[in-house]
Amino acid sequence: MNPKYLTGAGLGFRRELIPALKHHVPEIISFFEIAPENWIDIGGRPGRELRSFTERYPFVCHGLSLSIGGPLPLDKVLLHQIRQFLDQHQILLYTEHLSYCSDDGHLYDLLPIPFTEEAVRYVAARIRRVQDILERRIAMENASFYLRAPITEMDEVDFIRAVLTEADCDLHLDVNNVYVNSVNHAYDPIDFIRAMPTERIVYMHMAGHYNEAADLIIDTHGADVIDPVWTLLDETYHIHGIAPTLLERDFNIPPLSELIHEVERIAQIQTQHTPITQAHVHATS
Repeated sequence: MNPKYLTGAGLGFRRELIPALKHHVPEIISFFEIAPENWIDIGGRPGRELRSFTERYPFVCHGLSLSIGGPLPLDKVLLHQIRQFLDQHQILLYTEHLSYCSDDGHLYDLLPIPFTEEAVRYVAARIRRVQDILERRIAMENASFYLRAPITEMDEVDFIRAVLTEADCDLHLDVNNVYVNSVNHAYDPIDFIRAMPTERIVYMHMAGHYNEAADLIIDTHGADVIDPVWTLLDETYHIHGIAPTLLERDFNIPPLSELIHEVERIAQIQTQHTPITQAHVHATS
């Protein structure tokens, strides 16, 4: 497998954008991201179209349904499908949410894991098992949440750091999620960002959200990124250096000609800072 490196600014790959991207991929887009669950076993024209892009551009996979903190056994069928998909498209990196989304069936939301030592050991063991099955080092994304789990022994920062260390995995840092949680749970987002381990950051997310109330933000990925989140990204680069950063837009998707302005803004902020070499994703044997 030839190494591909993540650098610069990326964009979530959505089917609504394929016609415009087939016509022209703006040079500012350095990489794409897809949810493997949305593409596994997709053949025909959509499958061929995806392959035409993965053969030419770096891609990462960001999963939706692994439920790493859930009570049910890991879905090994899904994991083997993901591994086959990653190999088929030569995608080097898979990330998932540090949360859970299943109990006796799929819950269709990302729910917070209790911040306890027992949960750290449980989740880390599952992450190590996923890495063994995928034969890849993976990264976990800090998730947005609206209610704290009823049992807690530590704060979110300490829980994330403990899981990353115990599992020996990497961090997918979602800057918007930090901002959302900082409003919903009344903490300083800069302190949170500063506490994240630079050496484990593989790439970052930017996205928009919806203000339900003055003290409640819903992480929708359906709106433009707001100025405070742009400011937080700038501060994140100041603290950790540049990492590859991707714009998520999952619905209310504007034309590519409009969406690209936010990708350009990511790239423009990156030019003002120093890159961190740890954030480059490389092939593993």
